[in-house]
Amino acid sequence: MLINCVAYQHGHKLADVPVADISEYLARDDTFVWVALRDASADELAEMKEEFALHELAVEDAQRGHQRPKIEEYGDSLFVVVKTVEMADNELQIGEIDVFVGQNYVLSSRQNSSHGFLGVRARAEREPHLLQYGAGFVLYALMDAAVDRYFPVVEAFEAELEQIEDRIFTQSSQRANIERLYELKRKVMLLRHCVVPLQDAVGKLHGGRVPTMCVGTQEYFRDVQDHLARISTTLDSIRDTIGTAIQVNLSLVALDEGEVNKRLAAWAAIFAVLTAFAGIWGMNFKNMPELDWYYGYPVALAMMFGTSFYLYRKFRRSGWL
Repeated sequence: MLINCVAYQHGHKLADVPVADISEYLARDDTFVWVALRDASADELAEMKEEFALHELAVEDAQRGHQRPKIEEYGDSLFVVVKTVEMADNELQIGEIDVFVGQNYVLSSRQNSSHGFLGVRARAEREPHLLQYGAGFVLYALMDAAVDRYFPVVEAFEAELEQIEDRIFTQSSQRANIERLYELKRKVMLLRHCVVPLQDAVGKLHGGRVPTMCVGTQEYFRDVQDHLARISTTLDSIRDTIGTAIQVNLSLVALDEGEVNKRLAAWAAIFAVLTAFAGIWGMNFKNMPELDWYYGYPVALAMMFGTSFYLYRKFRRSGWL
């Protein structure tokens, strides 16, 4: 679906352009066209391929979707894939924005994302002194907006981790804690897969041989990479903390099991003594003097009870019961 198609000249909006007239505006000096699509169909991408002379491999990647974050050069154009992230019902939703960038055009195609980028266009139009840099600045604005949306997600991860840590030493909550920790670790890894490849790719836009459409905007892309580095460092810290928390929970589970085993062992020892006494006096040999003793039965019970009580007190004092 076409969101908008606008031509700009010297940093100012020139006109809303019909798709059929794109090539006409591309032929003008100091003019670039910015087109935004959402969940573009194959026919729409094919039409844009003809208007902008897009590379067929880049168009094929955009049609397939689910691409790894990357920046690829095709002659005098760029194909950029940036992942979008959203939190919905405590679940991480991963989308994608594919950006085709040429010397005088920017084409963005958003997929599986409910949050649009109309605010990015409005912001860029309010800053004509920056928009006059053309396609390079628009690419920066789109990437910066997508990366800025990572920060609330990271903060949500940190808040959830703090909640779990507060419950770590709560009795009988270890299993639930481990399940939540593994789920949080899964979401952290999903976001990390969006951040790390893009962090490596952005270096191409401000260091070394910079693509011509990005000349003059290198410091802006350096700022994007700084944001990605901060997010990556935070995610690594969260992941390490999750690993530590899981180990602590497993240790607590092992301690609880040890306490149960100690209690079982203590009771088993007590009943073993009772069983030994009962086994001895239950053999019924003919010459056992206790069989004919008038006080034999109460004395036997007293000895069994006394021994059991003694063992109980000893286990109790040692913390086994």
